Amino acid sequence: MMDVNEIMKILPHRYPFLLVDRIVEFEEGKKIVGLKNVTMNEPFFPGHFPGHPVMPGVLIIEAMAQVAAILAYKSSDESTRSKVTYFVGIDNTKFRKPVVPGDQLRLELEATGCRRGIWNFVGKAYVDGKLVTESELKATFADK
Repeated sequence: MMDVNEIMKILPHRYPFLLVDRIVEFEEGKKIVGLKNVTMNEPFFPGHFPGHPVMPGVLIIEAMAQVAAILAYKSSDESTRSKVTYFVGIDNTKFRKPVVPGDQLRLELEATGCRRGIWNFVGKAYVDGKLVTESELKATFADK
């Protein structure tokens, strides 16, 4: 549905901080599903943790926020096209299982509303159909 080249037209992030490889589902204003392939050559693994690589939870949340930003951007009007999406809130986050090299994160975000320019999302990350992380996120648009 959307490859990394199309994603980079929307998000300002670039390697090593672009944490979305593909969008596989999209329902305007409602839902989006993105994929992140977790590989051993990620720049954080040598230090987190030596001999026992685990993807930092904060980066799983960032991957969710990037997918949420795509949903908000593609669901908004033309006035947002010249703006950047900022992650502005996080609540009720739980890390259920570690994410390791070789895993593929399936990042499912559902928009739960947009009030006064603040988008609200419920996000869940899965590996092999098992819930690894869940969180509530908030985002807004601002001038670059």
